[in-house]
Amino acid sequence: MIFHLPSYILGVATGASGAVLAPRLRPIVLELATACYRVLDAMMVRAARSRENFSDLLAEARARARDRLRWSDGRHQSTAGGA
Repeated sequence: MIFHLPSYILGVATGASGAVLAPRLRPIVLELATACYRVLDAMMVRAARSRENFSDLLAEARARARDRLRWSDGRHQSTAGGA
């Protein structure tokens, strides 16, 4: 393999600039990562709430369907307590 001096110099410059800029870029990268985690956490909470609401909706629909079955079978028993 032939040694290519411009590629070598470019690699050394890239490594040196990365080493110099890393401490300065760390706070920016840290803030960006923190913001991403906050957005991700908010999305997870919203998704959990949506699943809970959907589950409640399905449970209510199931209860209504079973209540109608009891009425149509003539086996309805009043649970209202009173009249």
